[in-house]
Amino acid sequence: MVEKVHCLIIGSGPAGYTAAIYAARANLKPVLYHGLQPGGQLTTTTDVENYPGYPEGVKGPDMMADFHKQALRFGTDIRNGLVTAVDFSKRPFEITIDEGKHKVIADAVIIATGASAKWLDIPSEQKFRLNGGGVSACATCDGFFYRGKEVAVVGGGDTAAEEATYLARICKKVYMIHRRDTLRASKVMQQRVFNTNNIEMLWDSEVDEILGEEFVTGVRIKNVKTNEKKEISLSGVFIAIGHQPNTKIFKDWLDLDEQGYIKTLPGTTITNIPGVFACGDVQDKIYRQAVTAAGTGCMAALDAERFLAEHA
Repeated sequence: MVEKVHCLIIGSGPAGYTAAIYAARANLKPVLYHGLQPGGQLTTTTDVENYPGYPEGVKGPDMMADFHKQALRFGTDIRNGLVTAVDFSKRPFEITIDEGKHKVIADAVIIATGASAKWLDIPSEQKFRLNGGGVSACATCDGFFYRGKEVAVVGGGDTAAEEATYLARICKKVYMIHRRDTLRASKVMQQRVFNTNNIEMLWDSEVDEILGEEFVTGVRIKNVKTNEKKEISLSGVFIAIGHQPNTKIFKDWLDLDEQGYIKTLPGTTITNIPGVFACGDVQDKIYRQAVTAAGTGCMAALDAERFLAEHA
């Protein structure tokens, strides 16, 4: 079955749903496929306290349910299904859903597939991550909850250094756990870490287990050179070993940077393929916030509206 649509949105989350709201209000009749994780990363986030309009805070899944309802209210066609291939060689574009079970021909495409945090993949990490018990991949999102407490940051690159220095301003102490004896972060970021008194480096170390029952109470780390193990008491663990943009199916068509993020024309969501737009974390490796993702979702819908008006 091949179906023709005017505007196709790939992915949900704040970027995809906001794009849908604006596109629907502009009468673009958007169709949205929300992929494997409807609502994006925020559906695995417990408390969101930094999104405007929720003065008492909101649960991540509840907020995405609100986005979903608002997109539906304006007429977005929201569907289950995973985009598994694209052909951007000519307009209208051909998009394959669920390994060929369905095909869509679209005049314009908005990509909002996001990025996935890299995790340690140990059972105790998953336990506390899924129940909001003290494991996070975003210090600016969740650091607020650990004011005056002791926390750990896992990683040694720029992201880890940024997370550690941010947390050091609000937390009593920050342990930075890194498997090597030198940081991979840029020199300026390394200097900030070393000049911050309440950051303690734990070199040549990896997390063996995150400790606690309902909430994190500490970590057990292992020295990768000596295999010696020790336990540290703390209240939160921030995993900062990077993010992976969800761009695999687009790599043969769109310009990506060295980390795999989609390149867009500065100040826009326009990609190297006219009629294809990218918004949210799939093209933003700097901010990665719900509110900035929503903002670029709005931009993508407006860019798509202008494009379709010019190519009617």
